[in-house]
Amino acid sequence: MPRFSAIGLVAALVVAVGGLVSRAADTPDDEQQVGQEVFDELKARGEIVAASPLYDLVKPVATAIARTAQPRYSHPFKFYLVHDARPNAFATPGGNVYVTDALLYFVHNTEELAGTLCHEVAHTVRHDSMKLIQKERDIERRQLGATILLGPSAAHVLAISLIGKLRSLGYSRDAESGADLMGADVCAASGYNPWGLVWLFQNFDKADTTQLPQLLSDHPDNPHRVAALKAHFREQPAVFASFSSDPTRAKPFTAPKDASLVFMR
Repeated sequence: MPRFSAIGLVAALVVAVGGLVSRAADTPDDEQQVGQEVFDELKARGEIVAASPLYDLVKPVATAIARTAQPRYSHPFKFYLVHDARPNAFATPGGNVYVTDALLYFVHNTEELAGTLCHEVAHTVRHDSMKLIQKERDIERRQLGATILLGPSAAHVLAISLIGKLRSLGYSRDAESGADLMGADVCAASGYNPWGLVWLFQNFDKADTTQLPQLLSDHPDNPHRVAALKAHFREQPAVFASFSSDPTRAKPFTAPKDASLVFMR
């Protein structure tokens, strides 16, 4: 079992990827505003895990992935655990990536966890969640016949809506497919086997879906996503040919069953 150390609240809360980017501008942009509102809402609900030995398992994977993806995004990536019985992960504007503790008990190996994180980081780089929000703002604009500025109150309302969308099936087929392929590229560049996302989809299809909700959305459905990833691998042999498609060669991932959770207050 990983050693649990009592550390400061902020340090325990975030799998911080320090030193990778310069400080963002003092005035928050739309992405920062919405991302902060999502964080504040999850904190108010008591869902964010402030400290747990599970962070020791996530941190090295998240750090490597963030180091690869950070040059493509203007805000620092940070990774948080949230308590949820459903194996899931979602990314919000501003660079925050949330991983449920249940996911750490669902993945079979480190590559499947890396694939999930790469997929979510790709959503962020592609600004997919902001595109969801833009749809909401466009609807309001058409209804009110005026330009809608994203102030604190509006950001909070949109953040609450966004949480629900990201935890369900909010992204389009194109957004999910794009995040799959970009995520595979990020994994390969980070030194993680991009086949991990394929194995994750295949394992989820074997799971009892009456007990476990769909992970990472089902648009398009998992067999089509797997086929698209395999085609992507074949089209770029210089990038992907060195990675094995055999999951038995991957490093097993085992989360401690009695991992303690300390929640942010």
